[in-house]
Amino acid sequence: MSAEAEAGAGAGDVRDAMALLRELALDLRWSWNHASDELWDLLEPELWARTHNPWVVLQTLSPKRLAPILGDPVFRARLERLVGLAREAALRPTWFEQTHADSNLGCVGYLSMEFMLSEALPIYAGGLGNVAGDQLKAASDLGVPVVGVSLLYQRGYFRQVIAADGSQQVHFPYNDPGQLPITPLRGQDGEWLRLEIPFPGHGLWLRAWEVRVGRLHLYLLDSNDAANYPADRSITGELYGGGAEMRLQQEMVLGIGGWRLLKALGLKVDVCHLNEGHAALAVLERARTFMTETQQPFDAALATTRAGNVFTTHTAVAAGFDCFEPQLIEQYLGSYAARDLRVPISDLLALGRRNMADSSEPFNMAYLGVRGSGVINGVSKLHGEVSRRIFLPLFPKWPVNEVPVGHVTNGVHMPSWDGREADKLWTTACGKDRWMGTLQTLGEGIRSVSDTVLWECRTAARVRLIEYARARLIQQLEASGVSPEDASAARQVFSADALTLGFARRFATYKRPNLLLQDPERLIRLLSNAQRPVQLIIAGKAHPADTPGQALIRDWVRFVRRHEARPHAIFLADYDMLMIEYLAQGVDVWINTPQRPWEACGTSGMKVLVNGGVNVSELDGWWAEAYEPAVGWALGDGREHGGDPAWDALEAARLYELLETEIVPQFYARDAQGMPRAWVARVRESMARLSPVYSANRSVRQYVEECYLPAADGYRRRAAGGGLLGAQIAARMRQMAEGWPSLRFGRMSVETHDAQHHFSVEVQLGALERQDVRVELYADGLSGAVPLRQEMKRTTPGGPGIELYVMSVPASRTLSDYTARIVPALQDGSVPLEAAHILWQH
Repeated sequence: MSAEAEAGAGAGDVRDAMALLRELALDLRWSWNHASDELWDLLEPELWARTHNPWVVLQTLSPKRLAPILGDPVFRARLERLVGLAREAALRPTWFEQTHADSNLGCVGYLSMEFMLSEALPIYAGGLGNVAGDQLKAASDLGVPVVGVSLLYQRGYFRQVIAADGSQQVHFPYNDPGQLPITPLRGQDGEWLRLEIPFPGHGLWLRAWEVRVGRLHLYLLDSNDAANYPADRSITGELYGGGAEMRLQQEMVLGIGGWRLLKALGLKVDVCHLNEGHAALAVLERARTFMTETQQPFDAALATTRAGNVFTTHTAVAAGFDCFEPQLIEQYLGSYAARDLRVPISDLLALGRRNMADSSEPFNMAYLGVRGSGVINGVSKLHGEVSRRIFLPLFPKWPVNEVPVGHVTNGVHMPSWDGREADKLWTTACGKDRWMGTLQTLGEGIRSVSDTVLWECRTAARVRLIEYARARLIQQLEASGVSPEDASAARQVFSADALTLGFARRFATYKRPNLLLQDPERLIRLLSNAQRPVQLIIAGKAHPADTPGQALIRDWVRFVRRHEARPHAIFLADYDMLMIEYLAQGVDVWINTPQRPWEACGTSGMKVLVNGGVNVSELDGWWAEAYEPAVGWALGDGREHGGDPAWDALEAARLYELLETEIVPQFYARDAQGMPRAWVARVRESMARLSPVYSANRSVRQYVEECYLPAADGYRRRAAGGGLLGAQIAARMRQMAEGWPSLRFGRMSVETHDAQHHFSVEVQLGALERQDVRVELYADGLSGAVPLRQEMKRTTPGGPGIELYVMSVPASRTLSDYTARIVPALQDGSVPLEAAHILWQH
């Protein structure tokens, strides 16, 4: 072979290797499968350590530096093996394919304002993005046909610096698309996919980007298109930035633009999952699309498509929903309503109002989500109860337990949060594919692990956290301008053998991050006990507009700077996903102190489970259903106390007491071998009982079986024949709304004999027909039991225009417990979600 041919062959090998590297770098599977980490570290160790972003490494290195590495046969073989393993994993049969082989679920479009997938893609702020990202990863593992849609923010969420006075400083680094693991989404003709959505007086152009997440894809929209007006280019500039107008603009991009993107991709989307009210405008755009395809009117299109929409609410207080003044909605959606939906703007506004006829009431995105969806769920059992109370005004006169809001408790993607020590332990005990299917045997596997192995795992993870915390603290101190001597002293902070507590989350008053600071002197005594030392890591951000939250950060920074606290407590600035990983993997105890019931779910404490950390938390969110004495500790009495300062003081005292008398003593109670047997037993039970249940594997499977499959089936039935059933349901709903005011109860009589109450009640149907109504006998449940609601039987008519209904029940309860009621009988519909009429007999 000639020298030229050899050179050409070598160049071809390098090009092939580069293609393989790109394939690895652009698949965010590396964010939870760490097989390729050493490869990126070998290419550029300093950059990899700082960014954990393979695409940045690849984009930064010059061809001259890469060529000799890629020409190395050993490196090339390793690279090919990694790519081969990734491709093989993508083709492996999945839980969804095996369990639901007969399902014809086409696609689930999952719309969320943020996704937390990796620190390499900083388009997230906190819990909402955490849930979305972890569910997308779990859906990839399980083979569920989900497509994510979100926004590409030019600046994302802010980065935090702590100033010399302890205040939070805010910075917005630019998200350079060329440095993010994303690629322009191109059509079959090679053109960059661009979409237009309606804006006042003009159209807004959106560019689309593609993110590979294992088997699945996340698509991102951004408005930074050269064809847009300068002001419009910044709409997708900052996550949760700007005022109400900017928020509405972003939600139009997500909801209207997101659904248009899914249609432009040619996907067969059966289910649209709205992750919080930010995405609710997709309800309107999906109906508009169906109108265009079938020529159905808006109400029929909405009745059809509603069945295929799933709305997840994460908000635990009504004031937390996005609401917009009617004038703003009319400005941005007035023409859209008239031209595209062919309805007056008043009809559109009514969908987002408690009182649909009140023209002054603001437009509530969560109300639109409820009225436009066939399935609504909260994110924990307690949050489901709270949400039923919140949405009760949309279902007036209905018992709160019948408000149509269920719950799917969140879970976290365990492979994303387990440390190397925990991964090794779980792999030995339960196998490498433990999170890829059902989880019934995982508890048994963990219970078979010896105390020694479990304790060694915990110790190694704690050591790694301390090394990370020291390095991060030194960097933080040097950047703040302290002397080299003071910065160097941070190398000695903390002990590898001391009990390590963690508290890290968004700083907001309802999360009560200052509960531990109620008695700072008592806290210092606890931390500085020479025989049983305790060390505390604090981290978190407050929204730039949240002045009280920022004050709480200052309080903690001032505390950790006190001479007595300095060796035992630190505040780590710029809380991000990488920091969360280290904390979740290394802390012994995770502390959570929200004001019940404001923590809708809370997932931070779930992340420590797989790593052997234990929780001490308020009985709120997920912990209210997870807590057992064998797996952790609880604060509170399971009731709500508002913002009562006296109750806060009581709970602070209880937290100190738990730490002083139970948690710290148990950690340091060692046997002759130096083993804390009782502590290890608690760690084991927490891992075995809770990790499988509070994994995203479980929550995604629950969404599939309880939400997605029924929603897809309901949508397909209503959409068949151009929306024939949907149109029939819409017509029935119109007739029912018009005729319901004419419905009346007549005389009711009761006889008691033969140990039975015998009820008969007359009903005047007015403009309604027999098939329109269901007459029920109702009684509240006793001692928390399910209420009795039995359909009464129609019997001989009671007279002209009167229907007679009868029912007999055991006479074990008093007559006053019972009443009759009339509710809609909406065949193939959902009552009261779609027809909230109800009439009680008085």
